[in-house]
Amino acid sequence: SGCRPECLMNSDCSPNQACLSSHCRDPCPGVCGNNAQCSVVNHVPVCTCFDGYVGDPFQSCRPKPDDPPVPTNPCEPSPCGPNSVCRVRGQSAVCTCLENYIGSPPSCRPECVASSECNPNKACMNQRCIDPCPGTCGLHANCQVINHNPICSCPPKTIGDPFVRCVQEVPQGPPIITNPCMPSPCGGNSECRVADGRPVCSCLPGMLGAPPNCRPECLIHADCPTRLACIGAKCKDPCTGSCGFNAVCTVVNHQPVCACQQGFQGDPFSGCSQATERTPDRFDPCFPSPCGANADCQNKNGIGACSCLPGFQGDPYAGCRRECESNQDCATALACIGFKCVDPCIGTCGAGAECQVANHIPICSCPAGFTGDPFFSCRQDAPQPIPRPSEPCLPSPCGPNSMCRTVNQQAVCSCMPSFIGSPPNCRPECIVSSECPLDRACINQKCADPCPNTCGRHAQCTVKNHNPICACPQGYTGDPFSQCQLIPPAPPAPTAEPISCTPSPCGPNSQCQIVNNQIACSCLPNYIGAPPSCRP
Repeated sequence: SGCRPECLMNSDCSPNQACLSSHCRDPCPGVCGNNAQCSVVNHVPVCTCFDGYVGDPFQSCRPKPDDPPVPTNPCEPSPCGPNSVCRVRGQSAVCTCLENYIGSPPSCRPECVASSECNPNKACMNQRCIDPCPGTCGLHANCQVINHNPICSCPPKTIGDPFVRCVQEVPQGPPIITNPCMPSPCGGNSECRVADGRPVCSCLPGMLGAPPNCRPECLIHADCPTRLACIGAKCKDPCTGSCGFNAVCTVVNHQPVCACQQGFQGDPFSGCSQATERTPDRFDPCFPSPCGANADCQNKNGIGACSCLPGFQGDPYAGCRRECESNQDCATALACIGFKCVDPCIGTCGAGAECQVANHIPICSCPAGFTGDPFFSCRQDAPQPIPRPSEPCLPSPCGPNSMCRTVNQQAVCSCMPSFIGSPPNCRPECIVSSECPLDRACINQKCADPCPNTCGRHAQCTVKNHNPICACPQGYTGDPFSQCQLIPPAPPAPTAEPISCTPSPCGPNSQCQIVNNQIACSCLPNYIGAPPSCRP
């Protein structure tokens, strides 16, 4: 049938040989450079440098230079444990407990977690054993600590609500006994009823104990179980209304700790959004994150190091929280405003008025010798003529923010419009937002919805911890404080380019052909090798 050469193209040979000069041969000899090795892949010689060498394997490979030593920090990650600080001395880590923590690393701990760890005349507040009396009782009231609880009472010869203000008892002549409940013999937080001409005392609804020692359910967090917090003198769940949407809330030592649900990310106090898919690195110590809620993970020398996000504090490995979520998180002389414990008196009272903080609430009053509205301005009293005995409302016995009317030669007291309580303890509905429910804010001394006229067009408004939160609804984007617009549809996906041999992907001395909708490369006649390395 005729003679033919051993091969005409590479496919006529085994995969580890190539067709050279019509013979099946090893294509490796003379192809690779120094310190390189050659392997044949589908008839084509492939050159690679030996282990420990770098460079161009077709020219020459050289030994790989040693990497310079990387300085190490013995404090990253910290070996000191939680509630501690690490300092570098020489080449060693020196551990000490953080300020206000006791013990020794790695077992640093706060001075107390519950009041039972303190002396009976102290209470555990902000993890410190301190006197719970300062700022708890009202003006001119006495405070005594009994079994960690502050007990407020008016001194002898004074009357009033010891949690707000005690006033000097006005001496009167022999009283005409008409009502045994006036004045009330029952003490604070109680009510008096007349039965058979005798006073019968009982505690007000929601109060505990027995007259004259009626008291609210709680005054500080330590009075409640650790899963509840003292809110409005009641032991309640602090999680209600604290976290944003798609967030979960857990209570740790009376404090609400918010965290995004699994698969979500963002600020858990305002709202969490769907997390984007992430392909973890092979050696990423921060995936999954070893950190607690509201903490950030950084890769430090191959180990995940945790730190609290800005505006948060605490142990980043257990969970970070804001300085405060409600008034009960602060000392009694401070209030929680903007998640910070600050003095609520600043900018609250009017000109010439005095401000005292009682149990987180600022109380404005005009000093002696002055009169007026303490929330706007106090002015010096004008000389008053000595009132006639027939004018029981001069001077007024009703106290501030009240009005006095004469009925049957007796003074009848009532609070002024828009004020609540009862004389002599009339007060506005609120002074700071922390006195309102979490979904309301204090606007013009009224608890009102802060959302109206706050957000832009097409935006949604929700109230979290007294603050209006504006957000664009799903399918919208833009600045929620000015205007939200519909998200434009995504542009069409680009179409695939047609297969073409122009420009040629086959390299020099080769030809390109399209076979079965695929590019096929081959060397030109009289050339040997395989694309893209065809040669004469």
